[in-house]
Amino acid sequence: MPEPYDLLLTGGEVLDPGGGQRGRLDVAIRDGLIADVGPALPRTAHETVDVTGRLVLPGLVDLHTHIYPGAGYWGIDPDPTAWHTGVTTWVDAGSAGAFTVAGLRDYAATRRVRVRALLNIAGQGLSARTGEGVDLTNCDPDLAVRAIREHRDLVRGVKVRIDRETVGDNGVEPLRRGLIAARECGVPVMVHIGTTPPALAEVLDLLRPGDILTHCASGIAQPTGPSARAAYERGVIFDIGHGSGAFAFDVAEVQLASGLPPHTISTDLHGRSLYGPVFDLPTTMAKLIGAGMPLDEVVASVTIRPARALGLQAGTLAPGAPADVAVFTLDDRPQVLPDAHRQTRTVPFRLVNRHTYVGGRRLVPQLPVPPPPWVPLTDVQTAALRERENAVRDLLATPLVGVDGLAEQFPRPS
Repeated sequence: MPEPYDLLLTGGEVLDPGGGQRGRLDVAIRDGLIADVGPALPRTAHETVDVTGRLVLPGLVDLHTHIYPGAGYWGIDPDPTAWHTGVTTWVDAGSAGAFTVAGLRDYAATRRVRVRALLNIAGQGLSARTGEGVDLTNCDPDLAVRAIREHRDLVRGVKVRIDRETVGDNGVEPLRRGLIAARECGVPVMVHIGTTPPALAEVLDLLRPGDILTHCASGIAQPTGPSARAAYERGVIFDIGHGSGAFAFDVAEVQLASGLPPHTISTDLHGRSLYGPVFDLPTTMAKLIGAGMPLDEVVASVTIRPARALGLQAGTLAPGAPADVAVFTLDDRPQVLPDAHRQTRTVPFRLVNRHTYVGGRRLVPQLPVPPPPWVPLTDVQTAALRERENAVRDLLATPLVGVDGLAEQFPRPS
């Protein structure tokens, strides 16, 4: 008699580009790891969940998020979003620098999801909305190297934001310093692009194979010219990084038509994008499907590709991998989705998360906290948040079942 599995997911449609597995397969989990994937696995499990007709994916990997609330302008708590979106690995992209990374490490240890980080070349990280690269004394490569080495299990790369507000008159110098630290530690740089100066070509020309260009479909930076193609062709990773102002359908469609599809799809989820226009990673995935990417490519872009970009043990259901699993249904009702500039596309279906497992344990529901006072919201967003709060309150204030749903747990003596 084989040792029973801890958990067996049966009958789902598995789509695992990293493990080369696709089709109606069972997924078995033991000791927090994928034990086996295959048709009609032995029905010997402590818990069996029938996921027939549902899409079973590796836990999603979001390559660009900001999840250090209380320590800066942008951060959010990942747990209230993770359980209903399937995102099991969250990469914080530069919220912390050398001055603050120890605090991020302590915070990450309290989260239910897996957290990895890109160290901001500016020591203070994203404590404010912008401007971290204006004072170059904060952009110390030696200090960044020491921080990366001390926190190597957490930190998997360097983050540099390059736009007019962030760097002032310093041009690409913060990026040069980030590249020095990255080379010394053998890790990639992720660079944010936006308003100029410095010119986009100056930024792109510095990037090495394996470095990451986030906001690659930005309607502001518009990386569609010769320097973008040259960077793509020499192996720079193009990452969506949607955010509150860095994804445009028309730019993404030009890139797709030009043979420059994004390698990875990330949200840049933070306090200003969580309530729209991003919302979450499944919604961002749907937007790329609306722009013309096939589902298989989209799934690879949120699983195995971001995992490989940072050398993470994630993004696959191969036996021996961490048992991070996301189960979805495909709701075939069309939806109209916006980019960061209120352009819209119609997507033929929705990806609706049904179960999210981290290390074989299902994430249970957790309510979100209200947005901080500095997050700008429209009147409609504010009203929608209030309506959602009231709906949850009404749901929880109503008794779970009536008398017909109860048993007499302690019968009275006859």
